[in-house]
Amino acid sequence: MAYLFPPMDDEPPPDFIAFVAERLAGLQREAARLAGGARDADALAMDVLTDLAVHWRRLRWEGWLRGHDVLGPYLAHRLEVRTKQWREEQIYPVEVTVLPSSSEAVLDWYRPPPPPAAGEAEDAGSRAVAVTVAQRLADLLPTTVRDEVGVVAEAEIAWVHAYRRYVWWRYTRAGIGVVLLFGYLIHFMSAASSVA
Repeated sequence: MAYLFPPMDDEPPPDFIAFVAERLAGLQREAARLAGGARDADALAMDVLTDLAVHWRRLRWEGWLRGHDVLGPYLAHRLEVRTKQWREEQIYPVEVTVLPSSSEAVLDWYRPPPPPAAGEAEDAGSRAVAVTVAQRLADLLPTTVRDEVGVVAEAEIAWVHAYRRYVWWRYTRAGIGVVLLFGYLIHFMSAASSVA
């Protein structure tokens, strides 16, 4: 079947995973700051990532057409909206201490961190002193720690939530279309029977 707009994929695209990998740490820090602690920050960050995943294709096209990044400002806007909703849902007042800082520093969290300089990475490797045979062999063995697994899991979960939302909206649009079609048919039949 040909689509004017192709349906949403059920798996996240690699560029979404790469975007989440760049911005997840900053998003979680800012969510923890706005929520007053890390307890609710994970759920808040997940809601923001889900909102981003729902509009991912549209935002990518909009960024391409405008020629600049629209994903970062959208992420900041959705975090602001979700934080406001979260605060309104709280039973007790939320105490948040805002530290004085420049407005540029506050809005700087959604930009990706700069890559480390080449000299810094080499200096960190040359300062490590191997003491045992195991430590000397550790550089030759692949690591069992996978930092990117947490990022991929966060991206996958956000994408699955967005895909479920997309499917429900699709069913809702189809249901509304069927109701409108039946309404039109009933109106047409009653108008046709009154003429005859």
